[in-house]
Amino acid sequence: MSILNIKPETFLFSDDGKIPNSKFPLVVYRNAFSERGVQGAAWIEERFESNKWTNSWRNGVFSYHHYHSISHEVLAVYAGNALLHMGGEKGKKMTVHAGDILIIPTGVGHKKLDASADFAVVGAYPNGSDYDILRGEPGDRPKAQQNIARVPLPELDPLYGKNGELLKIWI
Repeated sequence: MSILNIKPETFLFSDDGKIPNSKFPLVVYRNAFSERGVQGAAWIEERFESNKWTNSWRNGVFSYHHYHSISHEVLAVYAGNALLHMGGEKGKKMTVHAGDILIIPTGVGHKKLDASADFAVVGAYPNGSDYDILRGEPGDRPKAQQNIARVPLPELDPLYGKNGELLKIWI
């Protein structure tokens, strides 16, 4: 399995009133790993674990806007493709393909709009942190803002470890 040396794309989203988003940008590594299917999922789980991104799972992306207030999240697409809506209603629609990795800062909204039948991702969290699922309901905001302010930066880039771009971008 090879890791490709990919320069990431970044996307910054403003608070839209429902989804708080983040002062840190979404980081996207396109076509960052070559293995696909269940072998790709297993490989990426091991890679994330070696870089202290654990509590992993395999599935898809919810088809409603949501965000996490207690942890950053990484998603690695290991099969298929999807159209995601990042950053809430006023955010950006983007197509992702197998091999893409998205590092989603705490507070950044995400939603699946459409996907191929085989679309699947591995998700994980820095240091195996827990996560919540908030949908931008009016009562969510005060506690969510407090939670987001307390979430530490990850120690390592989930794909490249100490040599990755993530911390350079987020600092």
